[in-house]
Amino acid sequence: MSKTKTGRPRRVPERTCIACRRGDAKRQLVRLVRNVAGGVEIDLTGKKPGRGAYLCRDQACWLTALKRRSIEHSLKTTLTADDRAGIEGFVATLTQAPARSTEGKDGDVASAPVSEPG
Repeated sequence: MSKTKTGRPRRVPERTCIACRRGDAKRQLVRLVRNVAGGVEIDLTGKKPGRGAYLCRDQACWLTALKRRSIEHSLKTTLTADDRAGIEGFVATLTQAPARSTEGKDGDVASAPVSEPG
């Protein structure tokens, strides 16, 4: 006789984008990691050791994080010219994301105020 698990669905790990502060499933975000040498690497597997930070797959989030120095703050390091060039090269491969909905965690969509004509 084999035991089967029933009941609760499996919990999906959630992380927050350091640029837009939007929470999403861990696998939907891209992880940046500070390695032992203090450099910054893009970790597409999400398994490299080191301090990590997450960003959406949206080009605007990456550009915002670079501009605001959010990556440096989150990883507690300073980006070298090589690190910045590597990140900018990765950003060039990303596409501009469509406008995000204002859907909440429970699935409710927030409605925008409607102005009266006149």
